[in-house]
Amino acid sequence: MLSDPSQTAATAATAPEEPLLGVERLNVYYGGIHALHDVEFSIRRGEVVTLIGANGAGKSSALRAISGIAAAAPCSRITFDGADITNAPPHRIVSAGVSQSPEGRRIFASMSVEENLALGTFARQKVARSEFERVYELFPVLAERRGQSGGTLSGGEQQMLAIGRALLAQPRLLLLDEPSLGLAPLLVREIFSIIQTINQQDGVTILLVEQNARMALSHASRGYVLESGRVILHDTCDRLLANEQVRQAYLGG
Repeated sequence: MLSDPSQTAATAATAPEEPLLGVERLNVYYGGIHALHDVEFSIRRGEVVTLIGANGAGKSSALRAISGIAAAAPCSRITFDGADITNAPPHRIVSAGVSQSPEGRRIFASMSVEENLALGTFARQKVARSEFERVYELFPVLAERRGQSGGTLSGGEQQMLAIGRALLAQPRLLLLDEPSLGLAPLLVREIFSIIQTINQQDGVTILLVEQNARMALSHASRGYVLESGRVILHDTCDRLLANEQVRQAYLGG
């Protein structure tokens, strides 16, 4: 039986958009420790989504599994733009369009700022100078210190360098792991303002892991709350900010 073209078009128009990132039944083990238990979440193109929770809740483990750094158990499935990337080699995941700014920054202290940034381009064959200039536009202090060794930068400047390095992989999805860690409140606000610019002006989808729950929920559209390796709550950030359970546990009441 032939389908009605108008009905087919209407169905396509109302079909939900396939998520850019899909995480299904994600389980991660470190030896005998079961770090993530059947974790599921998704991110649509253009969103900023945050994972919040206490230390040890499994937030960083989720990012490590997406990046291919931590092994996902066989039952797990991670898709990016419709392709299965579960346990793919990290360099292939970067080439597909996913890059990460890791917790602790992990810059190379003896290398210059520009050399550190250039490491973000390792998986690409052609890189325009304008891409470096865009990073320097976002982080002017890095332009001033481009020849300076990374180890001499302040904590905030090193965080900017880590994010800039991740951006030079030209990601469609940027994973940010604790970007505010150890920073003064003024620098935290500056970093989050730049994250907002990266999303809104550069069109980069962002998955944000952050212990500063209030700041994270104020800059994302949706959030997932992790506790002991499980997703216990998921909602829009406005609703999570107003949720009494979230307020008591993560926002100081």
